[in-house]
Amino acid sequence: MKNILSLRSIIIAALFGALLAAPLSAGAAPFSSPVSGDANHVPGEVLVKFKPATSANARTATVANQGHSVLAGLDRTGWARVKIGAGQTVAESLAAYRNDPNVEYAQPNYIYHIAAVPVDTQYGQLWAFKNTGQTVTSGTYLPNTGTAGDDMNIEKAWDIITDCSSVVVAVVDSGVNYNQEDLSANMWSSVTYTLHGYNYVDNNNDPMDRHGHGTHVAGIIGAAGNNATGSTGVCWKASIMAVRALDATGSGTTASIISAINFAVTNGAKVINMSIGGGGAFDQAYSDAIANAQTNDVVVVVAAGNSNANNDSGTTPTYPCNFSQANLVCVAALDQNYALASFSNYGTTSVDVGAPGTNILSAWAGSKTVITDDFSTGWTMTGWSTGSLWVNSVLYPFLLDPSNFPNGTYSNNADDRAYKPFNLSGNDVAVLNFYAQAAVFADDSFNIKYRSTVGDPFSSGVFLDSLNGTTGGVIVPFSYDLSPCISTTCSVGFQLLTNGSNVDQGVGILAFSINTLALNNTSYNTISGTSMASPEVAGLAAMLRAYNPQYTYTDVVNSIKKGGRSAASLSGKTTTGKAVDVMSSLAYINAPTGLSATVH
Repeated sequence: MKNILSLRSIIIAALFGALLAAPLSAGAAPFSSPVSGDANHVPGEVLVKFKPATSANARTATVANQGHSVLAGLDRTGWARVKIGAGQTVAESLAAYRNDPNVEYAQPNYIYHIAAVPVDTQYGQLWAFKNTGQTVTSGTYLPNTGTAGDDMNIEKAWDIITDCSSVVVAVVDSGVNYNQEDLSANMWSSVTYTLHGYNYVDNNNDPMDRHGHGTHVAGIIGAAGNNATGSTGVCWKASIMAVRALDATGSGTTASIISAINFAVTNGAKVINMSIGGGGAFDQAYSDAIANAQTNDVVVVVAAGNSNANNDSGTTPTYPCNFSQANLVCVAALDQNYALASFSNYGTTSVDVGAPGTNILSAWAGSKTVITDDFSTGWTMTGWSTGSLWVNSVLYPFLLDPSNFPNGTYSNNADDRAYKPFNLSGNDVAVLNFYAQAAVFADDSFNIKYRSTVGDPFSSGVFLDSLNGTTGGVIVPFSYDLSPCISTTCSVGFQLLTNGSNVDQGVGILAFSINTLALNNTSYNTISGTSMASPEVAGLAAMLRAYNPQYTYTDVVNSIKKGGRSAASLSGKTTTGKAVDVMSSLAYINAPTGLSATVH
């Protein structure tokens, strides 16, 4: 039997929850400046336009005299695509042709890229990538309109790189629907792990998402771009490793999470996203797993949390955000006007940068429905009763035992039951959610059960939980996986079982719902949270490592933090006071080290 207070300690998913013109430091890899004004061109080729009076034989002789060959005549205006000789440079060849009396013009065979705006059908809703002040029609967080230009400055970066598939990004979360239309082409796999990762909830090789959160996170990082389908990720091509550490209720444990981190490190991930969090005591095992990731040169990006709290206060730390490893980047959420989102945690020593985190559209694992119930019809009750209580100025329907809860006490030697059948057929996942305030004496129990057929679940049903203790006079959330009870006649019930000794206040239940999920490959969802801000930054980390293959975790973290742009809402709220800026991070060059100035 679980004590109600200890139950609340479980780790849960954070659902609501100088560009320097100087040489690179020794640890940084050199790369071509993405802000150069020179367009890239095809090596070993030039384009030559001959003067109109030049005969075909003269044109052939001109090319042959240079040791070159014509690959193709391009049009009737005299242009030809020419292959230059081995050991010759484009610049040398151009100089030779420009000095030839038969040649009117010569130039490189320039390379052009697709326009920075992908053709994905719902791109216009992705304000994080292009904020025009648009209304996010599916967004429920207000404001759902924004300020033009308050975005990640990513479109210019897409002119330089869209393919991050050389960098494996592990999504440590509730799993990923690896069949989803915008993700299936961008999933990591290996000979051993053909389903693209591992499941540390059920301890098998199938990390299918049975919640939706992990799929949403994966889509933000790497939904296929420019495929005329759905949304797009920070990276249009990606290698997403799915590591399931959270169950259908969005909950996980230290053991499942550190196992997931270690799997990612062992199997080659160089970026890990963890849009998860929990408050409470320092977790040494968890910290050690992140330290091991640091030893193995892995960047870990995490969510700041969704409690509108200062993580540095000493009373409300949020882990993993509050861990101090140098490879960890903790992200706050910004709204569509780049204000700090009303729910977002912050902290001048623990939270590093901000990123868009409200009304974020991305892939989802399937079609979801919510069955709500106000206890007014269809319930069979013995000892329980219904009533209404005011909570934060809102009148809620309650299921109560005793009827005058919380102002009375329950009875001795009681076996009070309340249950109702629900049709859960046609779904793959069902999760029971409710809130409760409870005070149950240690020798008594508050029980929750289900039964896949109509009838009393306390006669021949399955235990979901058995609890006693107290919630401390406050209302707390409870969630349970009902997936084994997918039927037309699933009966769900509550029981207060007492003996002949002491009594207490009893139980009050409100906001009862059953969330269902029917897996499919075409669903999308718009949600808010620091969980959505974190993968924006994880995608950037992957892009940086793909663009600069020799970058270490230190280089990546520096580019993210120092390449960001100042945001007034983050001043005094984060370690940098900056919001991520993709183009500026790509252009960021590490400051040289070990230099000293000499005065002459």
